[in-house]
Parts: sequence; C-alpha cells; structure tokens
Amino acid sequence: MGERFPSRGQFPQGLGVPGGGTPLSRVWVFVHDCLIIGGGVIGLSVAWELSRHGLSCAVLDQQAFGQESSWAGAGMLPPGNPAKAETCEERLRSHSHVLWPEWTAALREASGIDNGFRRDSAIEVRFGGEPGELDDEIRRWHSTGVACQPLTAAEARGLEPALGPGITSAYLLPEHGQVRNPRHVKALQAACAGAGVTLLPGTPVWEIVRQGGRVTRVETPAGGFSAGQYVVASGAWSERLLAPLGNAPWVRPLRGQMVLLSQLPCPLGRVINLGHRYLVPRGDGRVLVGSTEEDVGFDRRNTAEGVYGLLELARQVVPAMAQGTLERTWAGLRPRSIDGQPYLGRWPGLENLIVATGHHRAGLQLSPITAVLVGELVRGQEPRVDLHGFRPDRVGSD
Repeated sequence: MGERFPSRGQFPQGLGVPGGGTPLSRVWVFVHDCLIIGGGVIGLSVAWELSRHGLSCAVLDQQAFGQESSWAGAGMLPPGNPAKAETCEERLRSHSHVLWPEWTAALREASGIDNGFRRDSAIEVRFGGEPGELDDEIRRWHSTGVACQPLTAAEARGLEPALGPGITSAYLLPEHGQVRNPRHVKALQAACAGAGVTLLPGTPVWEIVRQGGRVTRVETPAGGFSAGQYVVASGAWSERLLAPLGNAPWVRPLRGQMVLLSQLPCPLGRVINLGHRYLVPRGDGRVLVGSTEEDVGFDRRNTAEGVYGLLELARQVVPAMAQGTLERTWAGLRPRSIDGQPYLGRWPGLENLIVATGHHRAGLQLSPITAVLVGELVRGQEPRVDLHGFRPDRVGSD
C-alpha cells in the first residue's frame, strides 16, 4: 500500500475523503511506486499489471471507475498475428489478441468474476454496393496472417439466417472475439483491490506538479499525492490535464451513442460489422447496436437523430430487429488522438511521467498490451513493441 505521511493541508470545507465518506481532520500524502491518473480500463489494467510484478500503485479518477468509454463500448476484440503485423496499429492489436485469453483467466482467478470473453467470430457485410467491395480488406487480413474467409451472400445468410436482403460483399473473421466490458472493469477493480492497489474514485487531479525534470506530486481536493512514477490514462480529459506542462498531446472527445435491443424474434450468433458500425449479440439474447462518432465536445447526451440512425442500421442489417424492444440508450466519450493512434510512452523532459491515452474506439481491445508496455517502461525494461509511432510529443502520423 505504500507509506503515508501527513501533509500540511486540510480537506477543503464540505469535501469528504476520496471516494466519499466522513471528512478527516488531516490529509495524507500517499507514497507509491506508481500513481495512475484515470480509472478506466487502461488505468486499471496498468495498476493490475504493476501489482502483479510487486509494485505498489494508486489509481485516482474524478468519478467512479470505468464510467466513460470503458463502460460504454461494445467490447469487440478484432484478431491479429504478431508475427505478420506491419503497422503500429497492427502490432498493438495483434499482441493484445494473444494476451486476452491469459488476462481473462488470471482476472477470473484473482476476482472471481467472469468477464464474458469469448471468440465466436464476426461477419463483415456490405449492402447495395459493388461485388468485391471488401476484396482489399480481405487481402489485408490475409497479408497480416489473420484467418479471413470470403463469403457469398448465400453463405453469409447460411451462417446468420436473419441477415437482410441486398448483401453484395461479406467475409468471416473466425478469431474475432468479444468481452462484456462492464464485467471486465468490475473484474479489474476487484483484482486491483485484492492486490492491495489504492483505489481513489471521486478524486480529480487539479495539477501535476514538477520540479526540474521530474514530477513531484499531484494536487487534488484531498491534498497532494506523490509516487516514484506517474501514468496519465485520463482518456478524453488527458489534454486538459497535461496542457500546463506544455506541448500537450492533441486529444478530443468523440461521442459514441449506443442502443440495446431485447426480446428479439430471431437470435444472432456472432458480431455483424458494417464498417465502423456493428451489431453485437450478448449471451442473454440482447443485441448492442453502435455506434455514432460525433465531435460535440464533452456532451454525453443521447439524441433522437443518433438513436434513430442506429435503429435504422439494425433494421437494415437484420430486418427482424424492428420487432425488438428498445431497452436502453447511452453514450460515452472516446479519446481521439491527432492521427488515430494512441499516445504511449514517456513524456519528454519528465523522466518519471508516462502517457497512455488517445485509444479512441480501441481502449478495451488494446488494454492488455498497453498495460504490459507501461509496466515495462515503469520497470525500466525495453518495451516489447517499438513505441516510436506512439510518442506523446508527435504532431501527426510520421
């Protein structure tokens, strides 16, 4: 848990202890090996990875853990092959693909929670386009060593009889997976708590304080917290937090709206993708439909236009979805980087600050490999993936 030393400050009037509770008469400074700012799936994964290597950690978040894109997404896990990966994105995706089964088993043992991970394939489809529209994608999957089976419209409907008319192109990804992201976040929290990680929800970081080439502490409403190393994993809020340090990475929130359908007349057996939109069946018969991509700042509202568009998508892909019950709608804010790739690496000029943010739609998918790479940096090891393309100080793809 780390040592504790009393600070000079007090809780501001009306504020309680971090995460709620009775106000204290004195604030404590926690000293840990690593302090992680952000309690989404990235921050919690980093904390759990470090704790498995014997390091003491604290995780701070401005609200309850896992409440933004970590909770709001659909939990899809595209496949990859590390031996054939070429681009930055492919390298991260393929390494995470390999890690997911081991992480799931270890988390279940540590937490007692089943995160719902499974590999039950996915079909990519196009409607009303040109035959062969997906040929380039199929060739790309094959060139990167990923199993990919081209499908005729009849073959696609043979696998999923509920698919609508007008399919012009399709393929199957047999190794595509999914995970129940709310369950996964709960498992991470439980595993971290069991490993002695200090969890501090409801503790926003006001300032990262530096002296010379090091971060010395962070300031919060509950006082100052210090550690040997610091990790910023604050998602869409990362730029605001890092801006006072100068040359902050460009991170913007993109709203993703989702709908949940239930009481459907026909089940789906696997994920159906239509570009960046998708239908994701859950084991209980429900289907997630997503998602929008909207540049509206920090506005989390669902809109009539957004929900209508998703329902129309569901009806087009599977006409019987029109008979389902609209059970729930929600939205999350995804952290978009300047070039679509996450920021991952040490902050220039501050030897003990690491950035892990900007994962956009892939935070859950890439969380295992992100945690492993951050863990290697914290422990002073050479990362197993070249991080040059993910530098926090880049200004675009290069």
